[in-house]
This record gives sequence, C-alpha cells and structure tokens, in this order.
Amino acid sequence: MTGKMDNNETNKMATQKFDVVIRGAHVVDGTGAPGFDTDVGITGERIASVGNLANCDARREIDARGLTLTPGFIDAHTHDDRLLLSDPSMTPKVSQGVTTIIGGNCGISLAPMPGVVPSPVTPPLDLLDDTGRWFQFATFAEYLNRLRSEPAATNCAMLVGHTTLRVITMSDVRRAATRDEIAVMRRHVEEGLDAGAIGVSTGLAYPPAISAPTQEVIEVCRPLTSREALYCTHMRDEGDRVAESLEETFEIGRQLGVAVVISHHKVVGEKNYGRSAETLDLIRKAMQSQRVCLDCYPYAASSTILAAHLARTCKRVTITWSRGMPQYAGADLDEVIARVGGTMEEVIAKLLPAGAIYYRMDEPDVRRILAFDETMIGSDGLPHDERPHPRLWATFPRVLGHYGRSLGLFSFEKAIHKMTGLTARNFGLTDRGEIREGAYADLVLLNRDTVAEGADYPHPIGPAIGIDTVLVNGRAVWTQGQATGERPGRVLGGH
Repeated sequence: MTGKMDNNETNKMATQKFDVVIRGAHVVDGTGAPGFDTDVGITGERIASVGNLANCDARREIDARGLTLTPGFIDAHTHDDRLLLSDPSMTPKVSQGVTTIIGGNCGISLAPMPGVVPSPVTPPLDLLDDTGRWFQFATFAEYLNRLRSEPAATNCAMLVGHTTLRVITMSDVRRAATRDEIAVMRRHVEEGLDAGAIGVSTGLAYPPAISAPTQEVIEVCRPLTSREALYCTHMRDEGDRVAESLEETFEIGRQLGVAVVISHHKVVGEKNYGRSAETLDLIRKAMQSQRVCLDCYPYAASSTILAAHLARTCKRVTITWSRGMPQYAGADLDEVIARVGGTMEEVIAKLLPAGAIYYRMDEPDVRRILAFDETMIGSDGLPHDERPHPRLWATFPRVLGHYGRSLGLFSFEKAIHKMTGLTARNFGLTDRGEIREGAYADLVLLNRDTVAEGADYPHPIGPAIGIDTVLVNGRAVWTQGQATGERPGRVLGGH
C-alpha cells in the first residue's frame, strides 16, 4: 500500500458528514506516543475518523488551532458515589477534564443498604453522606439502575465497598466476621458484580474494617475470581507497617487470582519519609508475577475523617467540615484548640463528626510515586466537605502544570497516558482512554502551555485554568468556562 487514498475513497470522505469535527488540533492520543496535528471527526458517541477532514461537513465544528486534544481524564480514585446523583453536573470533575470516575473506593460504597441506615452514619461512610438520606438503595442493582436512568455528566465505574458490607451485615464490626456473616457479604458481592460493579474495595485502615483478618477479605471477595474483577484497597497501614500491608495486598491478589489496585499510594509519618523507594521496589517486584496497579494524588497532604490517632502524627491539621462545631470548617486544629480550650482529644470530640486535611507526607516521596511508570492519577477528592482538600478540583491540572510543565517530572505525553490510556487498561474500560477511530469520544481540548490548577489550600474550590472544552460520549459537558448541563455519562464495566 502507498498510504494514498484512491479517488473513490477521496469522494467518500468528501461527502461524509459528522456530528462534530475538531479541526487543527495537536493530538496526544493517550498511548504515551508523541503528539501529532490532525482533525478528529465524531459520529454519535464515538470517534469516527482521525485524519485530514478538510473536505468533510459537520453539524458542529470546533476550531482547535493552538490547542491540544487529549482523551478525557479518568479519575482512578474518587468518592463521587453520591455526587453523581446529588449534583450530576459533576462540575468539580468536568471543569478539570475528567470524563470518567471510579467510585466506591476505600471500602465505602453508597450501596447496598438494606434496612435501617445507622444513626449516626458509621464513619467513614459519612464521607459520602452524614445524614443517611442518600443511603437509600437496598441492592447494588438499585443504585446502578438509578445512575443509568438519571445519568450524570461523567461516566462512572463502581466498586462494592467491604466496609459498607460489614456495617450492614455484622452486629459488631470490632471483631472478625463469622462464617455465616462472610456468606452474607459474599452474596452481596455477587449481586453487585451481577449488577455491573467492576470489583470490591476495602478500607482496612478504618475501624469498621481494621478488625477484618486477611482471610475474611479473601473469602468475602471470592466472587471476584470467576469474573476477573478487581480488588482495590486503602491498605491497612501506610506508615510504619506499609511494607507488611503491601505484602497482605499482594497475597489477597494471589489467593484470588485477580488484579489488585493500591489506592492513593503514599508513605506517612516523618520517620517513614523516603520509604517510597522501598515500597515502589516491592511493587515493581510483585508486578513481575501478578497484576498490581497503583494510583496517587499530587499532594503531600491527605484528607479523611477527623480522628485523634491521625491528628497526633501530623505537624498540621485543617478541619474540612464539622457537625459538632461547623463554624470551624477551614480552621487549623491548633487554632480551634486555642479558641475552645482543652486537650486535643477533648476538642476533637466536640468537633465530631468531622473531616480533616492531614499534612503528613514528604514531597520527594510524592514526586517519586507520581513519576513511577505505572502510577495512575486519582484525586481521592471528597465532594461533600464544606472546605475540601483542593485535590477535588485541581488534581489533573496540577499534574500537567506543576509537576509536568514546571518541574519536568515527566513529559506531557507521559502525564496524559497516566490519566487516560493506562487507567482505562487497568480498569478494563473498553474503547476509553485513547484517541483512535472506534473509541468513545471522551475528549479534552486544552492549552498545554497554560493548563494549571485553579484551587489551592486557601481557596479549595475553583475550576482549572486552560481547559477549553470537555466532551463525554461525543457531547460537550464543559465549554466557555462553565458546565453545559448535558448529562451523557454512562455506567461502565461489569461482568
């Protein structure tokens, strides 16, 4: 073949009409390959043509000269289970180029919740909803069917939360589950997978699941094996015992014969600074014999429920929300203690239930983990916090701007691959994460020279800089600095 089109092909292209043509873009396709200049034609939900479309017509044309076109970003780690329904515009996500989210992480899922919702809502389930109002789905199928009938602006792929299963099944989560309780939880896992869940997540660091021995996790997750579904984990320990927790994670994956995802990989506490070299070496070795994946967010501070045992290990703690003393959302814990008086434990008790940002990681560790070839990008954002960690709004532009363009941690093409093609492959999202003919038209048009975070710790809410247009399944969900109101998202995955 010469690579040239014959006259019939030329005539066919000249008469072809697309729904959307993006003209003159510099395309970075999500594979990690160098970018190239071309046009992209979209028909319906999919990319119909990548090439010179100068002679083709379209119902809508987008002039992309001077801009870069990438696949839509896939947020590998979110807690957007409720946001998909309570604010389906998904503005914190689409404003930074995210077109697909992975939800149900850290053992916390909005479903299943048969029977009466615990009151108060058992932490950390209250990260999704501290009122209990949104825990209204008796089965995982009910939840996914609601997402299908009332779609959001983004696609989603959802996990069943092991902590949720413990809360609804066990009379006392401070012990190991019995054989009968494991059987009940396993049936819930089977139901979830049959409904379309892509796997199970655990949050073994949190009190409702910390009492679960390794074998309980394995037995509850047995249905993953036949379906080749995923095991995603907020590991038991990310501090002093991080190496042992990694080994536990690998063992669960080996016993089940499934891929494991290490959520928001980090090492915490001053005496563990630098240990990312050790943990990445362990991960690299495990990857040689089993499927191991990991994600990371681009910050040296974490965020979760407020707890005294976490606050003791931090040089700084910021309150993100509080039901006990809501006026202190956004204040540092030291400031609250000074105003209220009492010990740290006494003040925290008055703030609860509450959330916090914990400054407890070392920046060189964050950079080392981000730069690791196989690290995906996940925000771990908490959309219902009053003063959220800025990662909710700014994770992806921060990777491209601060870590990529400013610090040169990786090339632009590599950064995009970490956000798109790599994540789609690891989570089994067919025809997502790449720009090619036949792939779904989840796309981001941005200015690679100016893209940057629009939120930071003092001002944690704000859209990204440099994001021009975002399309999900061929329809624009963000353009001209605002959400369009379109809700073309789909529930992805399932076995």
